[in-house]
Amino acid sequence: MSPVEALGLRPAADGALELVLAGEAARLLPSGALVLSAWSALVVADLHLEKGSAFAGRGQLLPPLDTRETLRRLAVDAAAVAPERILFLGDAFHDREASRRMSEADRQALEDLGRTADLVWITGNHDPEPDGDLPGGAADEVRLGALVLRHEPLPAPATGEIAGHLHPCARIATPRGAVRRRCLVTDGERAILPAYGAFTGGLNVLDPAFSGLFRKSPVVAALGAQRVHAAGIRSLRPDRG
Repeated sequence: MSPVEALGLRPAADGALELVLAGEAARLLPSGALVLSAWSALVVADLHLEKGSAFAGRGQLLPPLDTRETLRRLAVDAAAVAPERILFLGDAFHDREASRRMSEADRQALEDLGRTADLVWITGNHDPEPDGDLPGGAADEVRLGALVLRHEPLPAPATGEIAGHLHPCARIATPRGAVRRRCLVTDGERAILPAYGAFTGGLNVLDPAFSGLFRKSPVVAALGAQRVHAAGIRSLRPDRG
């Protein structure tokens, strides 16, 4: 039995990937959002809203459209899932002033989300003090049954933890060559979510930063354009130097 089969990762008809985390059923959407149906929750990590405007302020000419694209995708996911709550796993904003740089249209998009679901802003290292004017409330972590949702993963195995922060990516060997994709990484006991934001980069899951986080050999759920693809550790390759 392959590691993917052993962990019970199964493709769904809509392109999502079904998985079990510490006994709790979950679905990873091709967008990188995680659905916890038993808790009517949609979970996203590391949006880094207004990263483009932060870079523009330092003279780097990036189009300041990342917030709009990220919120557009989030609205699509929310409409499809219809969750009672949307949980942001920290670093929803790129810096402490980011929410004040948002356009009125983008702020309205967040207000619209807040009218359809409870928004929970888990604090991150980029946004330790969420804007009190935003809809919803803030928390350092949230517990849902056997699961605990926080921004930064604990440095040792932690059963039931769902975290972000590391922006996991996988470089996967295929017959046509290796492809690099954002991914969720899990051993069935805990999971680290991919960054959801439009301008976010990624860290290869073979990087030492991931060492020691998993009790068992982990697998990745890599995001494709229309489908999530599961792969075992033997299919992974380091980034080229």
